[in-house]
Amino acid sequence: MSQPSDSGGSPSQLTFESGGYLYSIQRPLVSHPDYDTLLLSSRQLAKGGPFKLVVLKPVLLEHGREARTRAMEEVRLSKSLRHRNIAPVLGSAVHHEVAYVVMDMGHGRFLLSLMDAAVSVNRKLTHDFAAYVAAEVADALDCAHRAVDEEGRPLHLVHRAVGPMRIRVGDDGRIQLTNFGAAYSELLGRIRTPPDLLRGDPAYIAPEILLGFCKPEASQTDPLTPRKLDGRADVFSLGLVLLEMLLARYPLDPPDTLWLDVERRFPPEVRGERSSLLPLETLANRVLHFGPEEVQRAAEELPAPLQRILSKALRPHPDERYQTAGQMRDELRAFLGRPEQRKPFGAKEAKAEANALFHQASDLERLGAYPIVERGVLPLPPDMTLEGSDEFDD
Repeated sequence: MSQPSDSGGSPSQLTFESGGYLYSIQRPLVSHPDYDTLLLSSRQLAKGGPFKLVVLKPVLLEHGREARTRAMEEVRLSKSLRHRNIAPVLGSAVHHEVAYVVMDMGHGRFLLSLMDAAVSVNRKLTHDFAAYVAAEVADALDCAHRAVDEEGRPLHLVHRAVGPMRIRVGDDGRIQLTNFGAAYSELLGRIRTPPDLLRGDPAYIAPEILLGFCKPEASQTDPLTPRKLDGRADVFSLGLVLLEMLLARYPLDPPDTLWLDVERRFPPEVRGERSSLLPLETLANRVLHFGPEEVQRAAEELPAPLQRILSKALRPHPDERYQTAGQMRDELRAFLGRPEQRKPFGAKEAKAEANALFHQASDLERLGAYPIVERGVLPLPPDMTLEGSDEFDD
């Protein structure tokens, strides 16, 4: 990623002032084509004072005034999302026509980092850990879906990008949902999404969003935003994340050639907001063919309560799913508090499991590969060390 720099240096050396704050970008936290670029930065008042670690997210799809407006929209939207399981947004910053969303740098790791670490040491996350994470995210989504604007009007917000790189596992066991930059909402004055741009994460997208091309609704103006799009789309995405945690593999990676002969459904001009390992039409076809039988087959070795939860969350039609994220949360918490448990699995237990896993994965002699996208969560192998990259590691 190319960023402007007063000194002509790399992004990791960039220092600039914006909105009364002095920012100094230390290094990339995430720099990968499949995920949002995140930069670890320090921030202090321009007139002096203590430093605070923050994360800067460049708005990369737009330029100039539109990029600044997008960043300000996310900040404005965040004011309606006050919840312990939603990562706070601190504000926005601008430098040389590049707009950034400024986010709090909580101590912890992304869920994807945890999942990658588990795979690297041939472990699976426990059923309780996966259910706890999903329940906490469902609680955050329930709050977001019921959010209202400053005048009390419902925002009808849909996150659209629920996935392992938007879920943060704190060092204290707290789970937080991040990045509402791709969210659909009815916030007044929002910039419309271009009609050929698929917002969110195509790897975890709900089928009703994709069906806009195959069977558009009457009066549907945007083929990628169904007229009745609502929070049930996020329930489907969270169901896929839960299944991936439990299986230790991406659920839509087929074990056979089931989807190879499906005809192309997406016109070539449609592009995803983020790149992905598989072509967009391949992902779309897999989602559209991931029905109850496929879910049952994937989950057949899981406990019966989790099978029922997954079957409900991953129904192809929204009317057959949980009608609210709160309903999914309640059933997950009932599983966590089942009678045979001495006490419900919670933040303390999540902290212990995550720390034990990363302690094991940090032994580089046992780590045969380094697949983790997030920088700094494990010691870097010698050939991946960045100059100055350990200055602000957890």
